[in-house]
Amino acid sequence: MKSIRIGTRNSALALWQAREVARHLQNLNYLTEIVPIVSSGDKNLNQPLYSLGITGIFTRDLDTALLNDEIDIAVHSLKDVPTKLPENIEIVAYLERDHPQDVLIKRKSAMDKEFHELKLATSSLRRRAFWSKNYPETEFFDIRGNIQTRLQKLEEQDFDATILSLAGIKRMKMDIDYEFLPFMIPAPSQGVVAVAGHSDKKEINDILKQISHKQTQICVEIERNFLSTLEGGCTAPIGAFAEKIENQIRFKAALCSLDGKNYIATDESFEYNEEENFGEKFANIVLENGGKELMTEIKSQL
Repeated sequence: MKSIRIGTRNSALALWQAREVARHLQNLNYLTEIVPIVSSGDKNLNQPLYSLGITGIFTRDLDTALLNDEIDIAVHSLKDVPTKLPENIEIVAYLERDHPQDVLIKRKSAMDKEFHELKLATSSLRRRAFWSKNYPETEFFDIRGNIQTRLQKLEEQDFDATILSLAGIKRMKMDIDYEFLPFMIPAPSQGVVAVAGHSDKKEINDILKQISHKQTQICVEIERNFLSTLEGGCTAPIGAFAEKIENQIRFKAALCSLDGKNYIATDESFEYNEEENFGEKFANIVLENGGKELMTEIKSQL
């Protein structure tokens, strides 16, 4: 087989992820070539994501390249990938999840401030809503860009702190102070690198399956099924995290109103079996316990 062309966004973090996939493939003695592609989401750093029609904003250009046979596979942060994929594109491999948590980074001058005193920069509806549930008086600011850009803005602009994915900080080997946020349920599939392939490329897809981590796949499919059942194409403040502990899976998830005042959560432990769609099951419980009305309210506000 000729070299496998790996499509990726052009940011430092995305290139790290692509190199990680390449390393796994090279360990199986396959040749690889990394093909960077600038995404629409990276070109527009002024508008918050939720105003850009967030679905697929970071994956659209890679999807196009995949369908046009400019690349053989596309590497994504799975949390950026819509639950409904374009025709002929499928997620074929999942690398082992590393750091799913969100963490708080304060600017140097705000290190002594308590959480409720902070002016917080985040464009994530989920992070804003979950934070507001605990600290309702917080003033928020929009912030976009890669990790390095956000940290630079943090020191230069008029806010005290921002929230980042721990996975990005660890992958970039950044030496910065951060604080864990136990109340912040991660975005579904946060901390997971996924590889998308073209449905017709059976040979490459069979190769990709050899590098996929089954336990991670089981957990993120539960999270993504929960998300897709709840939102039906709407962007909403939803956190979901499944973790396999011996023979059990623990699943924590929540739907939150934009202002943080209405919060519907679920925390379940169960034995996994392939036949049952657990994500859909728990999403329907949330919908029946006020989630349907809450989703209607959220859609009307976006």
